Amino acid sequence: MQTPPTPQHFTTRDGRRLDLYVEGAEDATPLVFHCGTPGSGLPFPGLVRSLQERGLRYVSWSRPGYGSSTRQEGRNLASVVDDAADVLDALDIDAAWMLGWSGGGPHALACAALMPDRVRGTALIGCVAPYDADGLDFLEGMGEENIEEFTAALDGPDALIGFEERAWPSFRRIEAADIAAALGDLVDDIDRSSISGEFSEWLAAIMQAGLRESYWGWFDDDMLFVRNWGFDLHTIPGPVHIWHGAHDRMVPFAHAAWLADHVGGACPHLFDDHGHLTLLVDSLPAVLDELTALTD
Repeated sequence: MQTPPTPQHFTTRDGRRLDLYVEGAEDATPLVFHCGTPGSGLPFPGLVRSLQERGLRYVSWSRPGYGSSTRQEGRNLASVVDDAADVLDALDIDAAWMLGWSGGGPHALACAALMPDRVRGTALIGCVAPYDADGLDFLEGMGEENIEEFTAALDGPDALIGFEERAWPSFRRIEAADIAAALGDLVDDIDRSSISGEFSEWLAAIMQAGLRESYWGWFDDDMLFVRNWGFDLHTIPGPVHIWHGAHDRMVPFAHAAWLADHVGGACPHLFDDHGHLTLLVDSLPAVLDELTALTD
């Protein structure tokens, strides 16, 4: 991987700083990428190439508390909508495609639900469902590390701070060669096979960029995931493409099945032979083609 791009220092309407990343021609149709947890807006080169081949432009930012983005203590999922609107306004963008991976998925859904006039369509890869989802056992099928993390979040801020303080020092300095081992029980052999080359370098880079100053972005993400999301999934106009693999141990397959039944405009793409990581490595062209197939 080449030297990671330097973010733009963007200021929101309420005076906070965001690390903003933009790649591609100004006249290209924009796609907003919502990164996973923990992470940053640092672009995955494979995604940027796939976007450029389709005449699309990459737009992303590190959520509050990640990297040098100012922390927004107590933020909820709706908070991302104001930041998204500010970024789109500054870039003179009327509407954009939304792509959310993992913990970025609920943030993409918040934009689709709460500013539908500015969202062309949404794709989710390995998206987590609401903790209070009726009929879903949220933790069932997760790897041990995520069970520990979400259990700490459910036990309250003090318990979660203890978890973050133990995990943060190693993940903020993680190298590509250490990613597979660090993910431990969160990946099986299917996902582990994808952790190499450019992709493993990017995984290390987004953690380094997102966690370099603190763990507060990670902490605030985890806390909002176990609270009520605060918007109605059924009323999302769609389309919402839901991509998920049965080998996913970070966000179990049951989350995708629940979202497919409860999200307005849901278009499920569910696979027996994929995991949480392989879809991002192997299926980006298909994800983008399905997302942008119906243009206005």
